Amino acid sequence: MHTVWKGAISFGLVHVPIKMFTATEDKDVRFRSIHKECGTPISQKRVCAHCDREIENDEIAKGFEYERGKFVLFTEEELDALRPESARTIQILDFVNLTDIDPIYFEKAYYLSPDMSGSGAYGLLLEAIRQTGKIGIAKISIRSKSRLAAIRVVDNCLCLETMHFPDEIRSITHVPNLPEQVSVNDKELEIAKLLIDQLSAGFDPEKYRDDYRNSLLQAIESKMAGEGVDVVAAPATDSTKVIDLMAALQASLDAAKIPTDTGKAGAKRKPAATKEKKPKKTTKGTAS
Repeated sequence: MHTVWKGAISFGLVHVPIKMFTATEDKDVRFRSIHKECGTPISQKRVCAHCDREIENDEIAKGFEYERGKFVLFTEEELDALRPESARTIQILDFVNLTDIDPIYFEKAYYLSPDMSGSGAYGLLLEAIRQTGKIGIAKISIRSKSRLAAIRVVDNCLCLETMHFPDEIRSITHVPNLPEQVSVNDKELEIAKLLIDQLSAGFDPEKYRDDYRNSLLQAIESKMAGEGVDVVAAPATDSTKVIDLMAALQASLDAAKIPTDTGKAGAKRKPAATKEKKPKKTTKGTAS
């Protein structure tokens, strides 16, 4: 596993050095945009619409849009200065019951492992959380963002789950067409409850599969096996071909039959015919 964060858990006077690893993985089947005519992948470029050119990374700044089309710019150094000093510490603020937290708050899970000589403190925190049945509520900074987090035990591993802050949870008052009062038929309710009882079982995650992803993978394998028109290869690029700019310009001039040496005979322009100048007439008796 790749270490995504390295620091320590702090609760009371206890300091637990840890490494953090992503506990989940995205297995979505991803597609790229391909030019159907030649099979070349379409690249996504960073282009400034105003300057009409591609922009390099060192030309890009972070900007907050406070009004439409108006931004406040920040450099990476300014953003670094705003980050908390405890950016490498997971500070446990409280211990609570897991049942007290609505699942809507949970975001993404990470596994925590002891780092260096921290196995003793790690084991102490793990066993204390396991035996008390509590979970720790902490704050952590990941990828320049401050997050709320829950620390709990999964088998013999501490697991951290990032959480949404309360102001990130949208109010249900914004959901349209919710009934003001729920009114149901008693007999229908009893039947519905009976159906729920019949379908109730222990949670076994191995029972569930991503049917859509499996169908996509099967369709991909089927197309690859058939080697039909839907299987294409991007044309190879000749990286050894060097464009000689002067040769290209000379070829263009030769094609246009334009002489390049202005000193050769016949290349000079004939002087334009000049008209004979007539003497100017002067007027006498004019007063200044």
